[in-house]
Amino acid sequence: MGITSTSARRRRAVPALAGAVLALLATAVTPAFAAADGSAGRSAAESERVHGATGIPLGISRLAQGPGRDVAITIDDGPDPRWTPQVLEVLRRNHVKATFCMIGTRAQKYPDLVRAIAADGHRLCDHTVDHDVTMDHKPVAYQRQQILDGKAMIEKAVPGVAVSYYRAPGGAFTPDSRAIAAASGMRPLGWSVDPKDWSRPGLPAIVAAVEGKLPRQPTVLFHDGGGDRSETVAALKEYLPWLAAQGYAFTFPARTAP
Repeated sequence: MGITSTSARRRRAVPALAGAVLALLATAVTPAFAAADGSAGRSAAESERVHGATGIPLGISRLAQGPGRDVAITIDDGPDPRWTPQVLEVLRRNHVKATFCMIGTRAQKYPDLVRAIAADGHRLCDHTVDHDVTMDHKPVAYQRQQILDGKAMIEKAVPGVAVSYYRAPGGAFTPDSRAIAAASGMRPLGWSVDPKDWSRPGLPAIVAAVEGKLPRQPTVLFHDGGGDRSETVAALKEYLPWLAAQGYAFTFPARTAP
């Protein structure tokens, strides 16, 4: 009987000991990781104060800047040697300035295209190193690396030209990624009109989506990378003159307004 009781006590003690060890490891490891990020334990208000020094709000921008009938065109996933020059030509022909959300590795591979975009007066946006759409489920240190290294790759192609925005792959922002972007002088950038041109739904579907009931001061999402963008180019050829005929002025996404 005594032997059985001792064995039972030992069996109960093993899980308890394992739990204590895990708790100790969590206490030792988690703060070290969080301290590396520098944001452990901050409340939203504290983050706002820390990053407010840049003048860049943490909120996601979805409005075109301007007082009234304004629209912001944004172009994602490039640069691409085939499609970016065609998009640039359409924009140039219609006297439109857009915001190009570029993937760092592609900017690194095609620096001449980054310079051509900047030379035409378009604004630059960081779309991370390699467009990992699952990064919102990954550690903050990984998110930081994707955001800051992507920005650095774009800046290397055009020294002295600001990267003004950050757009999360697939729009999957996190509070941490928004804070990291704002602290680096980049406004988190979303959109308010998505014609899903990346899925190649056909030109009529894209045009119908972007010429439907537009929200106030829309930010419209298009793509110049990630596949065949012939439908996007064709849609821009129709859409930009239509917007001008509707009395819209082309501008950039709001950057500093709340």
